[in-house]
Amino acid sequence: MRFGIIGTNWITERFIQAALETEQFVLTAVYSRSEDKGKEFAGKFGDPQVFTDLETFASSEDMDAVYIASPNSLHAEQAILMMDHGKHVLCEKPMASNPTEVKRMIEAARRNDVLLMEALKSTLMPNFHAVRDNLYKIGRVRRYFSGYCQYSSRFDAFKQGKVLNAFNPAFSNGALMDLGIYCIYPMVTLFGKPESVQASAIMLSSGVDGEGSLLVRYPDMDGVIMYSKITDSYLPTEIQGENGTIVIDKVNQPYDVKILYRDGTTEELTKSQPQESMYYEALEFIELFLSGQRESAINSHAHSLAVAEVMEEARRQFGLRFPADEV
Repeated sequence: MRFGIIGTNWITERFIQAALETEQFVLTAVYSRSEDKGKEFAGKFGDPQVFTDLETFASSEDMDAVYIASPNSLHAEQAILMMDHGKHVLCEKPMASNPTEVKRMIEAARRNDVLLMEALKSTLMPNFHAVRDNLYKIGRVRRYFSGYCQYSSRFDAFKQGKVLNAFNPAFSNGALMDLGIYCIYPMVTLFGKPESVQASAIMLSSGVDGEGSLLVRYPDMDGVIMYSKITDSYLPTEIQGENGTIVIDKVNQPYDVKILYRDGTTEELTKSQPQESMYYEALEFIELFLSGQRESAINSHAHSLAVAEVMEEARRQFGLRFPADEV
């Protein structure tokens, strides 16, 4: 499968390295605003064509699909342009700045009969499948607890007065969009969209959230989520049921999963995951393309939209608006 890439950052490089492991990935084109930077990046992966004009890139006949890893605020515009030129799109999380943009992307995918998928890796990893397949064993679920708190090296620069993209609202960034989504997406995938959301956050001087918490409500269970880019946490994720609790080591990339039953016994659910964590999202997308499908059953359009709606409501409550919200 021939891929074009938008973005020449470390996450794009990791994706390419992981996708190459599928043995069905060929990098044929790179888009960068800087020709020198584009050529330097492309040189790491053979000799893909380098583009500095997005329209020309979208019109290229040398690729079947595009992986988008540009700043969040550019996702929707770039994805829709690619899809309007018949390209399939794998878009890095979060799918877009807000639900309005996500809806426009879904409409473009359907209008052009192309595949669109959000690149949220954790829900496609074998150990998340293990959680989903064994969820019934813990009985009625009463609470979902998940945290992803990881101090960002970019916060050091922020404290020195330099606002990088990660803390810039112009790019639809912040801790919720970057890390909180890793807690929300699995919850929505397993239990659907919650009926209510209560949110609070610590806001930074640049106008984005540095950390925050969500309390969500379902008919007979609740969810507790905490996320941060300005502190660390070492707590696992738990799904608490009446018969036992599923414990997940890291919600952003689960490698160890078990059930702790009320009777004191433990059941190991961990599956082998020999490939790099982004391999599984690449494989899912490629297999969907090869089978002619236009949507993932796991990272589905409905799940991506529901997650965007949860995050928008959380942002509304703690007062975070992006320039993209005003369009």
